[in-house]
Amino acid sequence: MRHSPMLAATLVSVLLTSCLPAPQAFDPARQPGPNDLGAHNAATEWWYASGYLPESGLAFHWAQFKVNYRGIPYHAGHLAVADLRNKKLSLFENGSQRASFSFPPLKVRQGDWQLLQGPDGSFHLNAGPLDLTLRPQKPLVAHPPGYSGTPEVGRLYYQSVTRLDASGTVKLPGGELRQTHGQVWLDHQWGDQQPGAQAKWDWFGLHLSDGSDLMLYRVRNGAGQVVQVAASLVDPAGVAQEVPGVTMMPGRVWRSPSGREYVLGWEVKSPALSLTLEAARDDQELLTKNTSIAYWEGPVRGQGEVNGQAVTAEGMGEFIGGVLTRAEGGRFGPPGK
Repeated sequence: MRHSPMLAATLVSVLLTSCLPAPQAFDPARQPGPNDLGAHNAATEWWYASGYLPESGLAFHWAQFKVNYRGIPYHAGHLAVADLRNKKLSLFENGSQRASFSFPPLKVRQGDWQLLQGPDGSFHLNAGPLDLTLRPQKPLVAHPPGYSGTPEVGRLYYQSVTRLDASGTVKLPGGELRQTHGQVWLDHQWGDQQPGAQAKWDWFGLHLSDGSDLMLYRVRNGAGQVVQVAASLVDPAGVAQEVPGVTMMPGRVWRSPSGREYVLGWEVKSPALSLTLEAARDDQELLTKNTSIAYWEGPVRGQGEVNGQAVTAEGMGEFIGGVLTRAEGGRFGPPGK
């Protein structure tokens, strides 16, 4: 007897689901380990490497997602490369379900994209046009209190290597092979949050001229209400501390070609710091069809004071714009407009 493709897919889904353990529940009392870069049995997990490389005229954002979607593993990769000299943005999506994860050392593979950690602790990122070596200048840290989010919108354990020296090449559209160097930020998060619909956020990973690094995180619920504002400062020695009393005040708004609005100008204040931040380039919206998420990811810069000392800031910003409809090409979004 022949089965229909839909019935066959259903049978495969049932068999796969029955073989997989349920994702672990999020426990806020459990802190991530000091060197825990490996994969977890979580509903959502990702590794990000992002860098604003002004001397090379580039910015890039690589993301690897590992999702438990209705009991079935699902993998998605994104890579955005901004050629700042020629004002061009290229987005690459990796939909391969041939993926593997191991640690230690960290090995993240999806199809022919990979992030591999070497014996000396450095990372080799080979994804699409990227061929980069990333050498950590600071240790892995857990951002206080060890996670982002709230019980309402879901929570994600949160670790970063906030400063890595990048070297290598990026092959640009048209064939130019551009030599690349600069500072990169590596993130690792996992937990029970569903980005886009359940939770949205405004995030910065910034390298400051005094040698410290600043993480800013403003989390919003599905209705757009702010439910958390968090920040941590990683000092030149690599020690992460919470920045208490921080506020992130939205300023200039940019409306994208998709009709979504993103705040691209910000005033950040706390008793210890005051920063004005601005996008280095506006047109950085990513409409990622393999995750159905619309978000702005791109280079930012600013200036201000930290502990009474004047500083400049360079890094990346990420602002979640919501879920793609199926009419926009979204794989898991609502039917359309």
